[in-house]
Amino acid sequence: MTPLVPLALASPPLSALQWLALLHPLLMVLFVYPVIGATIRIGIHVRERRLGQYPLPASVGPEHIDHGRWLTTAMVLAVLLALGWSFLHAAGPGPDAMVSGAPGPGPDWPQRPLALALGAAAALASCLALWRVKRPWLRACFALSCWLALLGLGLQPEVPRWSDNPLDWTFWRSHFWGGWLLCGLLLFAMAAAPEIRTRPLLRRLHLAANLLVALLMAVQAITGCRDLLQLNA
Repeated sequence: MTPLVPLALASPPLSALQWLALLHPLLMVLFVYPVIGATIRIGIHVRERRLGQYPLPASVGPEHIDHGRWLTTAMVLAVLLALGWSFLHAAGPGPDAMVSGAPGPGPDWPQRPLALALGAAAALASCLALWRVKRPWLRACFALSCWLALLGLGLQPEVPRWSDNPLDWTFWRSHFWGGWLLCGLLLFAMAAAPEIRTRPLLRRLHLAANLLVALLMAVQAITGCRDLLQLNA
C-alpha cells in the first residue's frame, strides 16, 4: 500500500507572486460576496419601508448606501490587485507567462511601472473621492474617471482578456470584461445614490442594474475559478 505523503512535502511552497495571486479571490470571497448579499437584503428592506409593508426604521436607507460604498470600493481594490498581479506575472522571466506573446521587460520597462502605478492610484483615488463629493457633476466625473482608469489598465497587453471584440462570443466569457462592467454598474449606483432615493425612474433603473449585478457576480465566480484552474493546469 502506498504511504500517504503530507501535503506540505508533496508540493513546493508558494512563491510571493503566487501568494499575491490569492489576494484577489480572497478579497472577493471573504468581503465582496458577503457584503453584496447584505446590500441586497438591506435594499429589499428599503423598498419594503417605502411601500409601507413593514414598520422598518429610517436607518435602513443610509445603511444601504454605506454598504454599497464599501462594496464598490472593495470591488475596485480587488480589480486593481488582479491587474497588478497580471503585470508582475508578465514582467517576470520564465516560459509560464499567463498571456501568450505578452511583452516581458523591455527598453520601456523602467517607465511603465510608474505609469501603471499612477493609473491604479487615479482609479482608487477617484473611487474614494465618491465618498466625499456632493455635487452631482463631480460624482459623475469621479465615477467615470475610475471606470476609465480601470479600462486603461486592463487594455495593457499583460492582462488576459480572451477577446476585445463584443461581437465575438469569447468576449462575453472574459473575466476581465465582466469585472469591468460590474465595476461600472457599482460605480454608477454609488455616484447616483442621492438621486436614486428621490427619483422613481432612477430607482427602477437601479433595480434593473442590480439584477444584472447579481447575474454578473455569479458569472464572475465561474470564470474566475475557470481561469485559476487553467493557470495551474
